[in-house]
Amino acid sequence: MQTYYYVLASQRFLLEEEPFEEVLKERTRNYHEREKEIDFWLIKDPAFLEAPEMAKVKAKCPLPAAAVISTDPQFITWLKLRLEFVATGEFQAPSETIADPQASLTPVSG
Repeated sequence: MQTYYYVLASQRFLLEEEPFEEVLKERTRNYHEREKEIDFWLIKDPAFLEAPEMAKVKAKCPLPAAAVISTDPQFITWLKLRLEFVATGEFQAPSETIADPQASLTPVSG
């Protein structure tokens, strides 16, 4: 099992009100320059919020939600400081209640 750390906010806040796309592009570029493997993912409508142990977190977040999850706690701390109005936390996956940490409740259209 792996520990995943997250920042969580409403999709509107994270994807429309913040210059978040720029933040992710810059971080991705930085990882490539350092030849570091990408260890963060943006998830719209994260399925991990459906786990019973996440009920209190889900209740506090305006829906639809979006999350950035990572295996790097420092990256999530950095995002929290950068974005301010987000919730943070962690969970273990895969588990009985969270099979896929990157799963979304919104089907990907293609």
